[in-house]
Amino acid sequence: MGVPETMRAVRIAEHGGPEVLELTQVAVPTPQAGEVLVQVRAVALNNTDLWTREGAYGRPGEPEALSGWRGPIDFPRIQGADVAGRVVAVGAAVDESLVGRRVVVDPAIYDTDGPDANPVGLMGSERDGGYAEYVTAPVERVHDVTESPLTDDQLAALPTAYGTALGMIERGRLQEGETALVSGASGGVGLALIQIARARGARVIAISSGSKIDSVREAGAHEVVDRAHDVADQIRDAAPEGIDVALDVVAGELVSEGLPLLREGGRWVVAGALGGYDVTFDVRRLYLHNAQVIGSTMHTPTHFDLLMDLARKAEIQPAVAATFPLDQAAEAQELLARRRHVGKIVMHP
Repeated sequence: MGVPETMRAVRIAEHGGPEVLELTQVAVPTPQAGEVLVQVRAVALNNTDLWTREGAYGRPGEPEALSGWRGPIDFPRIQGADVAGRVVAVGAAVDESLVGRRVVVDPAIYDTDGPDANPVGLMGSERDGGYAEYVTAPVERVHDVTESPLTDDQLAALPTAYGTALGMIERGRLQEGETALVSGASGGVGLALIQIARARGARVIAISSGSKIDSVREAGAHEVVDRAHDVADQIRDAAPEGIDVALDVVAGELVSEGLPLLREGGRWVVAGALGGYDVTFDVRRLYLHNAQVIGSTMHTPTHFDLLMDLARKAEIQPAVAATFPLDQAAEAQELLARRRHVGKIVMHP
């Protein structure tokens, strides 16, 4: 079967609400030298999709400025960072044996070519993404998962959520036998944090809303704290000797309340600001206890390689909450924004 000349895609031409998502017909991208063309089988949604669409990332010195993930968006932009699919064509200098392989795309755009490079851009924000029938990607960012027993939907759930989670765990140096605190535990990153931390032999205390506590416990949390009640007191009861590593996608007041709960040498890793980006805390809780606050954005290439190894062996089991066709992208994003689900939302182009 040949590759068509045009494809359906959902893109945004400006920042705004779900109404700016436009289903349109565009040319199928041509893979350049060093690139492959992937037929998208599944694309998962993330908070980054909402915040990029809304322009909610701000800029240095201008926290309220409309901005994409790392700066102004080059409109129109096809959204979607998390892609699972099959290679259907390759550009110059790419091994043609990749055609037909089942793949997951690492959506990060890195600052260098090294294994510990930092992400400075994202597919679906700084380049076109997977809300489409086809997408191109650099060959070094395409990972062969043909032998993985995971479904396409599960594979699509991995890149941003599980990549972010693994990056947090690696940067926080979580070790076997330590106690980890996971905020936002029912979300995509939160569930990934629970699974990976548990697989590392850590004791996991998760924070979640009451209606989702059972699902979070089923995901592997040893203890679940109800965020509707006094969170700090519940954490003290669950971990009277303190927390080794906090894995936090909420921030806000949780940082100021939680830092005193760290053990000596504890690490507080922040990868999101669902609870607010303007944080105040007692700095003495850092230097008097040799504690660290660590910022973590997504993953490095090394982290993503580790994640793909877990996927090939099915050592992680992403939960899929709902699926939508591509022409219901607005409805899918609205469901994501309501945050009543547990697991990932996936679209099928």
